[in-house]
Amino acid sequence: MKDLLSIEHLARTDIRKILSEAAAMKRARGRHRTKPLAGQSWALIFSKSSTRTRVSFEVGIHELGGRPMFLSAADIQLGRGEPIKDTARVLGRMVHGAVFRTFAQADVEEFARYASIPTINALTDEEHPCQILADIFTIEEKLGSISGKVVTFIGDGACNVANSWIFAAAKLGFELRIAAPRPFQPPASLLQRAAGKVICTEDLRAAARGADVLYTDVWVSMGKEAESARRAKALAKYQINTALVKLARPGALVMHCLPAYRGKEIDEVTFEANAQTIFDQAENRLHAQKAILQWAVG
Repeated sequence: MKDLLSIEHLARTDIRKILSEAAAMKRARGRHRTKPLAGQSWALIFSKSSTRTRVSFEVGIHELGGRPMFLSAADIQLGRGEPIKDTARVLGRMVHGAVFRTFAQADVEEFARYASIPTINALTDEEHPCQILADIFTIEEKLGSISGKVVTFIGDGACNVANSWIFAAAKLGFELRIAAPRPFQPPASLLQRAAGKVICTEDLRAAARGADVLYTDVWVSMGKEAESARRAKALAKYQINTALVKLARPGALVMHCLPAYRGKEIDEVTFEANAQTIFDQAENRLHAQKAILQWAVG
């Protein structure tokens, strides 16, 4: 039994095992010889709305022989103030694993500690490990090993997705450039903790020059809607567009973890020109999620 709570605490060998298994899962979809979740029920506990994460886990659990059970926080006593540890101890006696999508990283960690069943972080305010594993799988599928490559993250560099990229850079040996206004750059303490090759800059063009991957995310993450106007103004220049793509390495990937707001973090023309990569990236959430599930019960 294993938990996936963060990229920070995931061993490099486990990352490599998950990525390798994701490729095998994709090749074998529809004809899996084994069903590692056969006879199991898994709880999907979501305090935040979702499209790709929810669907990929529900389908993935089903395809691996298990039964997914979606539990919105509003539908269970957790939403009425029951302590995390009590919900965890109840579910730990009834289900075989949990996929938890919520706000505080501490909540996922507390749940895992008290539930004593495989627990997967499906997104918190601090990390989004499942997204980054699927993204790296997509990059390696198209460009080969990510080691030695340059990934440029553009926009809010202090968000959960950027945090997971920071930890991944240290573990897999690639250069991460974060192009963001200074207030939207990650704290120095986090960069020191990760100890990878991460370059933070306000110079968007310099960050894009020669990059193998240009990556962006929404400017307003869930829970930060009250800051929409301020964020839109501060990040207005940090957009992936045709001119920026020309600065990257020929054949560079343009990626977006979706949902996308065209005209903000990426323009319509650039999004559609790179739609194949972006929707391959979305599809690969399913294959990576299945690999994570198999790893967790292995």
